[in-house]
Amino acid sequence: MANKDYQGGKAFGELMKRREKDLDEINQQFLQSGTYDEVEELEEKLLQYKAQFIRFDTDGSGDIDFMELKYMLEKLEQPKTHLEIKKMIKTVDSTDKGTINYPDFLIMMLGGKNSVLRMILLFEEKRKEKPKPTGIRKKQSLADLGIRPDMAQHLG
Repeated sequence: MANKDYQGGKAFGELMKRREKDLDEINQQFLQSGTYDEVEELEEKLLQYKAQFIRFDTDGSGDIDFMELKYMLEKLEQPKTHLEIKKMIKTVDSTDKGTINYPDFLIMMLGGKNSVLRMILLFEEKRKEKPKPTGIRKKQSLADLGIRPDMAQHLG
């Protein structure tokens, strides 16, 4: 009978904790560097960017690779061609591995590199911030809908 490892979930949880700790250490380096002191709410932004990076680094490698970026852009309803995706990666990749690591991601998001990817991600953040209406919808008259009274008689 094969020996089965039933600790996969526990090991995965430990891996995720280690990964978050590593990203937190990088965030601390960015906070202490003084390079981004002019960025408003820097600590809060770093936490947001960490969550974004974790969400899109689906294989947990510590890098966003070609397929992860392709999937992320499709999820954001911003699909791109293979060439466009390669170009996006190349503009921020400082290691020439063909991937985006967390420090490169932070540099891009904090304004060090003005890239298409940064604009898409910032647009996604703004889109999420839009408050949704609550309560019962206000009754609208035909005038509110832009229909003149003389046109209304033709509708019914």
